Amino acid sequence: MAKRQSNESPISDVLKQFIQVNKLEAGMNKIDVEQAWASLMGNGVNSYTQEVILKGSTLYVKLTSAVLREELSYGKQKIIMMINEELRKEIVKEIILR
Repeated sequence: MAKRQSNESPISDVLKQFIQVNKLEAGMNKIDVEQAWASLMGNGVNSYTQEVILKGSTLYVKLTSAVLREELSYGKQKIIMMINEELRKEIVKEIILR
């Protein structure tokens, strides 16, 4: 009797392949970046955050506080590094605070 080929694959591999085949990577990155912003910035910053939008490799963050916007502008590179580290891939290359 011939051996059967195993068609079993881990679910993570199947999902990665599904995302690539259906070109859903950009949408998944948008969701991941929004969640990373919320978890890394904490409640204080999140209460002043209106929108977090990823377009290409630029992250646009709309804030309701001018003082907070100014304060965060000093640490843009650190925020970029923290978000990319959280996601384990380089997605964000620039942050624009509005």
